[in-house]
Amino acid sequence: MSPKLKLSCCTSALVELRSFLQRSLEAYGFSEVDRHQVTLAVEEVCTNLIIHSHASNPKEVIYLEVKELKEKLAIEITDKGDAFNLLEYEVPDLKKVIEEKRKGGIGIYLVKKIMDEIEFESKNGKNTCRLIKNFPSSKMPK
Repeated sequence: MSPKLKLSCCTSALVELRSFLQRSLEAYGFSEVDRHQVTLAVEEVCTNLIIHSHASNPKEVIYLEVKELKEKLAIEITDKGDAFNLLEYEVPDLKKVIEEKRKGGIGIYLVKKIMDEIEFESKNGKNTCRLIKNFPSSKMPK
């Protein structure tokens, strides 16, 4: 059975998200470093959804499901907020971000660097972002 989480759209719920992901990823044999990186990527996407798509409205929800695929693990993030296709996101000039000492703006860049694949679809008011990480070759589930 795939681990699932229903997450309230408030930033305080991110503690629950981190705990859920750490438990789920550990069960699939990911190293501590990989678990923290994947958790960072998923948390970044969820934080953006909570703040930008749902205006931190705790009455709205995001659904997460961890799915085992052949040699890969997919974390599906589903919601009914304003669609944001992170595949269309253009990475800002990192030198400019540093020069301007800007806070934020590089989270999606990190998501793209950490994850092996990213898929996005939006149908009938439902958005699904699928973040995919290859299993460590030495620790593939049996």
